[in-house]
Amino acid sequence: MRFGLVFATAMLCSSACTEDPSGSMPETTVQFQRASSDLVSHGKRVADVLGCTDCHGADLAGRDWSEPGFGRLWTANLTRIVPRYTDEQLENVIRSGARPDRELWGMPSHLFTHLTPDDMSALIAYMRSVPASGVVHPDPVFEEGARREITAGIFTSSATQVRNEGSSWPTDAGEPYALGRYIVRATCAECHGISLRGEPPNSDVSPPPDLRMVAGYELEQFRRLLQTGIAVGNRDVGLMSRVAQRRFVNLTDSEIDAVHRYLQRVAQLDP
Repeated sequence: MRFGLVFATAMLCSSACTEDPSGSMPETTVQFQRASSDLVSHGKRVADVLGCTDCHGADLAGRDWSEPGFGRLWTANLTRIVPRYTDEQLENVIRSGARPDRELWGMPSHLFTHLTPDDMSALIAYMRSVPASGVVHPDPVFEEGARREITAGIFTSSATQVRNEGSSWPTDAGEPYALGRYIVRATCAECHGISLRGEPPNSDVSPPPDLRMVAGYELEQFRRLLQTGIAVGNRDVGLMSRVAQRRFVNLTDSEIDAVHRYLQRVAQLDP
């Protein structure tokens, strides 16, 4: 399956974003639940939920996402790259979508611009805890397919996505729904867009659904979807089922409840 649809899933819906009407970000106390008092354990869970261990591999040694005709592309071997940076430098790379020497490609940094300092510190602590393995992978080489999408503005660098969407938020439903909004922005927006409406960047891509559809899910049905990948009607829903089984299964019950409440409220406020 091609890199432009899987590794760079942020590209699926990046054209649909809305600014936070209030112009503000949630309180810094709104963050992923500390299910463990250990910073590294918390960081591991955050990494699993955000997809770091999906894209870079369970050992963080990087994965080959190359596709003939599109490009020769690897996710970075974080066990070799992370030690080169201070915590401050590493945080800047994650949030900005750029290394000191070049911009990143396929890294959904625009989703991580508003991670709280605590969640970011835990994420970095976890990455530093993983033993070094493997080799440093080569920089991306873009072939005809990638060059065509870059020219058309379909495939853009991570830094460009940050510039375009890094300050955007989905609908503000108020303080009672802030946790759900925070989680959704850092996770669901990767495929469904910051607007959560699921518009694809071009007609060649089947759009993911508008997340306002969650209004039709009872809480237990929604929990089942996120924890097992099984949708209403015992359906397998493709990529969403795989993402749930690998990533969202690591959400706590209270986080899933918060996401459900938020999405249901968004369906009322911004149908």
